[in-house]
Order: sequence, then structure tokens, then C-alpha cells
Amino acid sequence: MNLKIYTERCKGCGICAAFCPKQILKVSEIEKIEVLDDASCIKCGQCELRCPDFAINVVKEEK
Repeated sequence: MNLKIYTERCKGCGICAAFCPKQILKVSEIEKIEVLDDASCIKCGQCELRCPDFAINVVKEEK
């Protein structure tokens, strides 16, 4: 699984980062969310569930 971030939808509120149990998300200098360490992501989906703008998705990898 991977995180897909739709930067055109992201308003940089940081809600997803606040709920990330691994703290791998942060608001960048351009006020958009970014992934700090994709390898540490446990793909729990909390970011996707909390985003009010549907700007982040947990995408299953195709086999």
C-alpha cells in the first residue's frame, strides 16, 4: 500500500499529521502535507479518515 496525496485538494490543515500514529506526515513550507518516511508508514488509514478535503488516500498496491 502507498499513500496518495492530492496536493491540489490539500489546504495544509495538519489534521492528518495530528492523527498519524507514526508521525510521518507534516505540513510543508508551501502549506501542503508531505510524507517524511514512507517506509515507516503502517498504512492504518487514520490520515485518510480524518482529512476533511479527501486529499489523502491509502492505495493498495496491485499484484
